[in-house]
Amino acid sequence: MAFSAMYVLTLWGNILIMVTIVFTPRLSTPMYFFLSNLSFIDICHSSVTVLKMLEGLLFDTKTISFDNCIAQLFFLHLFACAEIFLLTIMAYDRYVAICAPLHYPNVMNMRVCVQLVFVLWLAGTVHSLVQTFLTIRLPYCGPNVIDSYFCDVPPVIKLACTDTCLTGMLIVSNSGTISLSCFLALVASYTIILVSLRKQSAEGRRKALSTCLAHFVVVALFFGPCIFIYTQPDTSFSTDKLVCVFYTVVTPLLNPFIYTLRNEEVKSAMKHLR
Repeated sequence: MAFSAMYVLTLWGNILIMVTIVFTPRLSTPMYFFLSNLSFIDICHSSVTVLKMLEGLLFDTKTISFDNCIAQLFFLHLFACAEIFLLTIMAYDRYVAICAPLHYPNVMNMRVCVQLVFVLWLAGTVHSLVQTFLTIRLPYCGPNVIDSYFCDVPPVIKLACTDTCLTGMLIVSNSGTISLSCFLALVASYTIILVSLRKQSAEGRRKALSTCLAHFVVVALFFGPCIFIYTQPDTSFSTDKLVCVFYTVVTPLLNPFIYTLRNEEVKSAMKHLR
């Protein structure tokens, strides 16, 4: 029941953000366009794992077909990778807005924003196809029981009746490199932003710090577990499951609260929407 309540709150919070942004003309800016996309991805990312987990907890159904397992694995990596790239794009958006405000309307117009979102979905699809291919090419002899509440590459390839050392290294080099490189790029962006804030007015610094702090909290909550899981080829699944619960259940729930509770513009728009 606790996970059911968290999932409902995740849906409610993220849908509320999407509706507020769509029906509030003054929020038709790149930052809020990306925020609405983040809410959509959070809903999808959470639904891929939590719905099946709830089925197992509420109805004691702890089986999944191989095809559904691979489908879950594919969409899990698609939405996770899409969120990684989107958070990186959002950091770049804040960098341009704060460090080059005069060029911002030309650099981050809505056409560019739509193109960036298209590219992130394309990149996420390619990444997910690679992960899925590396998994399904292995032979599975049984018993096919995974020590996890959803199908992901590390627990699934453990079932293969062949040496998976090379596959594990390829997976780490793929997922781990994407997570770590994007995280380092994000840290670099926010470091440059913080340095540039010294030239801003007190009010400008306060507003920029509030926005960037909210972004960085989301980044830390999402990237931390991803880096922990996908940068090491062999880990303790008991530890992994706890970390996975955090980034598939808790983080999508916290994102809308982080953005709305710290953003006066969004809170004001929600009040007028009612």
